[in-house]
Formats: sequence, structure tokens, C-alpha cells
Amino acid sequence: MQSLLPSYRSIRSTTVQWVEGLSDADLTAQSAEFASPGKWHLAHTTWFFEQFVLQAFDASYRVFDPRFCFLFNSYYNAVGPRQARAQRGLLTRPSLSNVLAYRQHVDSALQALLSHTVPDECQERITLGLHHEQQHQELLLTDLLHLFAQNPLRPAWRAPATVTSAMSHGAAPQALQWASFQGGVVDIGHAGDGFCFDHEQPRHSVLLRPYRLACRPVTYREWLSFMQAGGYSDPALWLSDGWDQVQTQCWQAPLYWEQADDGSWQTMTLHGMQPLPLDAPVAHISFFEADAYARWAGKRLPTEFEWEVAARTCAVEGNFVESGHFAPRASDNAKDESLGQMFGDVWEWTASPFVAYPGFRAAVGAVGEYNGKFMNGQYVLRGGSCVSPRSHLRPEYRNFFQPTQRWQFTGLRLAEDA
Repeated sequence: MQSLLPSYRSIRSTTVQWVEGLSDADLTAQSAEFASPGKWHLAHTTWFFEQFVLQAFDASYRVFDPRFCFLFNSYYNAVGPRQARAQRGLLTRPSLSNVLAYRQHVDSALQALLSHTVPDECQERITLGLHHEQQHQELLLTDLLHLFAQNPLRPAWRAPATVTSAMSHGAAPQALQWASFQGGVVDIGHAGDGFCFDHEQPRHSVLLRPYRLACRPVTYREWLSFMQAGGYSDPALWLSDGWDQVQTQCWQAPLYWEQADDGSWQTMTLHGMQPLPLDAPVAHISFFEADAYARWAGKRLPTEFEWEVAARTCAVEGNFVESGHFAPRASDNAKDESLGQMFGDVWEWTASPFVAYPGFRAAVGAVGEYNGKFMNGQYVLRGGSCVSPRSHLRPEYRNFFQPTQRWQFTGLRLAEDA
């Protein structure tokens, strides 16, 4: 049981590390209904351990504040009522110091619990809670980016001087190469004893036709070509709902792009406004934009099954949050037909809707609400991003968002039939 303690301590301390130097105001404000305040992330991840581990498996545990269940429950209807998501930014109280005290209270109790033998179900619940916290670490950073992008001062979360190489334009543009795959009947989904979320199973067979996958994601430089060719003004390139978004939201470029008086483009980053890293993977695009670009390029988006089969040929290596760059980076791979940047840099949109695998059954109880009830109206992304923890990722990992969302580090990789 002691083996869980190092991971618990490391992951919980990392979340606090990401808010060091930020004020109570920075962590209370909510920039949009789809985003959450940093203080809420700190408290919600703590409530998860209190609600689903300590109250379930430690009879001696005393709740820190009974009101916090209403304030920091996210979407678990079986647990009870909760603060409306769009109104999380109104929680000026509890203070940041009180939320941090809440974390210490729960951490002390959880670590005391782990000093004894606990049931397998408890171990599994703690492991789920740690991966849940890693998800919120990524959301915390992307929500802070969205918040700071609304501020006319364009503040930086971390000083740009620490990431000069991350914003580099890179060497000469890498010509697009393709990796070929034979297709056939393949097994999809997680197998083995390691952790996975429930929606990564059951493992099942899928028939794939022969296909090719681009050896790298689409870059900022290539996206500029799409824009210059009128990509945002040609309805023939867009799905109907996507074209509606272009019109109603006045999309003319990816999220966070701003054009200077001289015509050059900059983008808001966790380091403030920066020049476009032209040869890095383009980020902050919606599914509809990714689909339109693929159509303009004469290609398509890969299915999530094509992506997963290809990713199994790659090590889970890349530009993750541990690199300390916090932004997509240009590839330094050799110009050959090997796949690069499958993991890290940007989440890659796929053509696959987020639906249950054959035979999927949600867990009994509130924990069963974790993924299953979101299986409509969303699309699958794969691979992780520059703010994803490396230990959180694997080829079978399925992320999912609504097709209009752009505030995450989301990009695309092209595919075509062979």
C-alpha cells in the first residue's frame, strides 16, 4: 500500500505548484461557462477524495466542512445538489487559504489511511482519484490561459524568458510525410492490468481499411495558408453546424490569435502574447475547424481506431507538461516516414463520435457518472498535449469534447485512404 503514497504526494503537490504566485482573485474569476476557477479545481479534486474515498473507507474521518459538498460537487447527481457550473466564479468564499487548508486536511487523512492495509476497491478508487486530479491539472492550466486571454493586460502565468526554445519557429519547414497501415481486423481498447478509465473498455475487434496517417500534426504555418486561401469564408468546406459557428462567432482564425497593425499574427499563451511558432502544431482549434482544414487539404481526419493502431507503434514520449515548455513545439524528427508527435504537444481531433464500446457498462453508483453519461454530442481526441502529465497517457486514452470547443490545446493530424 505504501506504493501509492509517492504518487499521491507527487500529484497532489503538483496541483498546488501550478497556482504558486497567483492571487485569490486570479483563482476565483471564471472566464466562461465551460471553464472553472482555479480555486474550484483545487477544492473539487479534494472533495473527490473526501467523498469517494475517505467517507467510504474511513469510519473515523470527519468532513472538513459539510457545505463543501454542495459547492464543489461537479456533476454527480447521485451525491446531491450542487453549485451551478456557470456560477462557480461567484464563490468568493471560501478563501484560497481556506481551500488550501481543506486540501491539507484531506491529504493528512488520506495518507493516514494509506498507512494501513485497505481493500482493493479503496486502492482502485484512490488511483481513479489521482488520474482525475491529473485531468484537472490540465484543465486548471487551460482555464487560466482562457482567463488571462480575456484580460487586456494579457498577463503571463509563467515568464516567457523560461520558454524561449518552446516558442521558436524551428528549422526549415518539414515536408509532410505519410505512414502506411494495412488495416484488417484489429483489437481496440485497453488490455492488461494497468489503469484505464471505464470508457477505454471493453477491448473489441474493429475492421479497418488500409490507410495512411500524416507523420506529424498540421502546423501554424500550414494553418496560415488555409486562412490565406479563404478557408474561413468558403461554406463548401464546412459542416453545417460548423459554418453556423463561423458565422455567429465570427471565427477568422484559431482561438487566441491576434493580428498586429503590420499584418503579423501573435497568439496568447501561458507566457503572455507571443509570435506564432510557425512550425509547431497548430492549437486551439475546434473539431469543425479541423474537419474543414482536412477537406481543404483533400484529406480527412483519422478515426480514433486508426489513430490508436498507429500510436501503438510509438513510445509514449513527447512534449508533456513535465518538459516545462507549456506550449506546442516544432518537431525535430528526421524527415522520414516515422510517426512523430503522436503524444504531447496537442490533442488531435478524430472523426469519431464519443460513444460506448460494445459491451460497455457504467459502474454502479455515483462513480458510474464519470464518463458514461457524456456519450452524446462529443468527439474523441487522442494523444495528450503540452500541458498533459506523461504518466496520464497511453495509446488507448480517449479524451472528448464538444465539437465547438477551442480552449484546450487541440489540433489535428491528417489521414487518407490507401
